[in-house]
Amino acid sequence: MREADPETGLPVVHRRTVDTLGQMLANGTITQEMHDAGAVFRRQFRVAALDQLRAMSLIRIPGGSGDSLTDRQVAAREQVAHAMMALGGFDSAAGSCVWHVVGLEHSVREWAQRQGWGGRSVGHAQAQGMLVAALGVLAVVYGLAPRQAA
Repeated sequence: MREADPETGLPVVHRRTVDTLGQMLANGTITQEMHDAGAVFRRQFRVAALDQLRAMSLIRIPGGSGDSLTDRQVAAREQVAHAMMALGGFDSAAGSCVWHVVGLEHSVREWAQRQGWGGRSVGHAQAQGMLVAALGVLAVVYGLAPRQAA
Protein backbone atom coordinates (compact mmCIF):
# COMPACT_ATOMS: atom_id res chain seq x y z
CA MET A 1 0.00 0.00 0.00
CA ARG A 2 1.38 3.40 -0.94
CA GLU A 3 0.57 6.62 0.87
CA ALA A 4 2.13 9.90 1.91
CA ASP A 5 3.88 10.17 5.27
CA PRO A 6 1.73 12.51 7.41
CA GLU A 7 4.76 14.31 8.87
CA THR A 8 6.98 14.74 5.82
CA GLY A 9 4.62 14.25 2.90
CA LEU A 10 7.08 11.82 1.29
CA PRO A 11 5.72 8.69 -0.36
CA VAL A 12 5.78 5.61 1.88
CA VAL A 13 5.26 1.98 0.92
CA HIS A 14 3.70 -0.32 3.52
CA ARG A 15 4.35 -3.96 2.68
CA ARG A 16 1.95 -6.59 3.85
CA THR A 17 3.27 -10.10 3.63
CA VAL A 18 1.38 -13.31 3.99
CA ASP A 19 3.15 -16.40 5.33
CA THR A 20 1.68 -18.55 2.61
CA LEU A 21 4.22 -21.33 3.08
CA GLY A 22 3.63 -21.45 6.84
CA GLN A 23 -0.13 -21.60 6.36
CA MET A 24 0.17 -24.33 3.73
CA LEU A 25 2.47 -26.37 5.99
CA ALA A 26 0.10 -25.99 8.95
CA ASN A 27 -2.84 -27.08 6.77
CA GLY A 28 -0.95 -30.13 5.50
CA THR A 29 -1.07 -28.87 1.91
CA ILE A 30 2.72 -29.08 1.54
CA THR A 31 5.43 -31.18 3.16
CA GLN A 32 8.23 -29.89 5.36
CA GLU A 33 10.65 -30.38 2.44
CA MET A 34 8.47 -28.21 0.18
CA HIS A 35 8.27 -25.55 2.89
CA ASP A 36 12.05 -25.61 3.32
CA ALA A 37 12.56 -25.36 -0.46
CA GLY A 38 10.34 -22.29 -0.53
CA ALA A 39 12.33 -20.79 2.34
CA VAL A 40 15.59 -21.39 0.46
CA PHE A 41 14.19 -19.73 -2.66
CA ARG A 42 12.88 -16.77 -0.65
CA ARG A 43 16.26 -16.30 1.06
CA GLN A 44 18.10 -16.41 -2.28
CA PHE A 45 15.56 -14.00 -3.76
CA ARG A 46 16.13 -11.50 -0.94
CA VAL A 47 19.91 -11.76 -1.11
CA ALA A 48 19.73 -11.27 -4.88
CA ALA A 49 17.82 -8.01 -4.25
CA LEU A 50 15.11 -8.90 -6.75
CA ASP A 51 12.19 -7.48 -4.79
CA GLN A 52 10.57 -4.30 -5.99
CA LEU A 53 11.77 -2.09 -3.13
CA ARG A 54 15.10 -0.48 -3.82
CA ALA A 55 17.52 1.27 -1.51
CA MET A 56 19.02 4.61 -2.40
CA SER A 57 22.02 4.31 -4.69
CA LEU A 58 25.38 4.37 -2.89
CA ILE A 59 26.70 6.72 -5.53
CA ARG A 60 24.73 9.51 -3.82
CA ILE A 61 26.35 8.81 -0.43
CA PRO A 62 29.77 10.41 0.18
CA GLY A 63 32.34 7.63 0.09
CA GLY A 64 29.91 5.23 -1.57
CA SER A 65 31.31 3.13 -4.37
CA GLY A 66 28.24 3.02 -6.56
CA ASP A 67 28.89 -0.65 -7.36
CA SER A 68 25.58 -2.04 -8.44
CA LEU A 69 25.88 -5.67 -7.27
CA THR A 70 28.02 -7.55 -4.77
CA ASP A 71 29.49 -10.98 -5.52
CA ARG A 72 26.98 -12.47 -3.08
CA GLN A 73 24.09 -10.87 -4.93
CA VAL A 74 25.38 -12.11 -8.28
CA ALA A 75 25.71 -15.67 -6.92
CA ALA A 76 22.19 -15.49 -5.46
CA ARG A 77 20.81 -14.25 -8.79
CA GLU A 78 22.44 -17.20 -10.54
CA GLN A 79 20.86 -19.59 -8.02
CA VAL A 80 17.43 -17.97 -8.49
CA ALA A 81 17.83 -18.18 -12.28
CA HIS A 82 18.78 -21.87 -11.99
CA ALA A 83 15.68 -22.55 -9.88
CA MET A 84 13.48 -20.63 -12.32
CA MET A 85 14.83 -22.65 -15.26
CA ALA A 86 14.06 -25.87 -13.36
CA LEU A 87 10.48 -24.60 -12.98
CA GLY A 88 10.17 -24.04 -16.72
CA GLY A 89 11.38 -20.48 -16.97
CA PHE A 90 10.12 -17.08 -15.96
CA ASP A 91 7.07 -17.25 -18.24
CA SER A 92 5.89 -20.66 -17.05
CA ALA A 93 2.99 -21.04 -14.65
CA ALA A 94 5.20 -22.55 -11.94
CA GLY A 95 7.93 -19.95 -12.43
CA SER A 96 5.53 -17.02 -12.35
CA CYS A 97 3.75 -18.37 -9.27
CA VAL A 98 6.96 -18.96 -7.29
CA TRP A 99 8.40 -15.58 -8.33
CA HIS A 100 5.37 -13.65 -7.12
CA VAL A 101 4.12 -15.77 -4.21
CA VAL A 102 7.40 -16.98 -2.70
CA GLY A 103 9.83 -14.33 -3.93
CA LEU A 104 7.75 -11.17 -3.80
CA GLU A 105 5.57 -12.60 -1.01
CA HIS A 106 2.22 -11.86 -2.62
CA SER A 107 -0.69 -14.04 -1.59
CA VAL A 108 -1.75 -16.90 -3.86
CA ARG A 109 -5.10 -15.18 -4.34
CA GLU A 110 -3.44 -11.90 -5.31
CA TRP A 111 -1.18 -13.64 -7.84
CA ALA A 112 -4.09 -15.60 -9.28
CA GLN A 113 -6.25 -12.50 -9.74
CA ARG A 114 -3.66 -9.89 -10.71
CA GLN A 115 -0.79 -11.66 -12.39
CA GLY A 116 -2.04 -15.10 -13.25
CA TRP A 117 -0.32 -16.92 -16.04
CA GLY A 118 -0.02 -15.77 -19.61
CA GLY A 119 -1.85 -12.55 -18.77
CA ARG A 120 -4.99 -14.40 -17.66
CA SER A 121 -6.22 -14.79 -14.12
CA VAL A 122 -6.55 -18.32 -12.75
CA GLY A 123 -8.75 -19.79 -10.04
CA HIS A 124 -7.47 -19.87 -6.48
CA ALA A 125 -7.53 -23.68 -6.31
CA GLN A 126 -5.58 -23.99 -9.56
CA ALA A 127 -3.09 -21.36 -8.39
CA GLN A 128 -2.53 -23.20 -5.13
CA GLY A 129 -2.03 -26.44 -7.09
CA MET A 130 0.58 -24.72 -9.27
CA LEU A 131 2.40 -23.55 -6.15
CA VAL A 132 2.34 -27.02 -4.58
CA ALA A 133 3.73 -28.58 -7.76
CA ALA A 134 6.42 -25.90 -8.07
CA LEU A 135 7.50 -26.36 -4.45
CA GLY A 136 7.79 -30.09 -5.09
CA VAL A 137 10.15 -29.40 -7.98
CA LEU A 138 12.19 -26.94 -5.91
CA ALA A 139 12.51 -29.51 -3.11
CA VAL A 140 14.15 -31.88 -5.60
CA VAL A 141 16.31 -29.13 -7.15
CA TYR A 142 17.64 -28.12 -3.72
CA GLY A 143 18.24 -31.75 -2.74
CA LEU A 144 15.67 -31.67 0.08
CA ALA A 145 13.53 -34.49 -1.37
CA PRO A 146 14.42 -37.50 -3.52
CA ARG A 147 13.36 -37.29 -7.17
CA GLN A 148 10.78 -40.09 -6.89
CA ALA A 149 9.07 -38.43 -3.89
CA ALA A 150 8.24 -35.32 -5.91
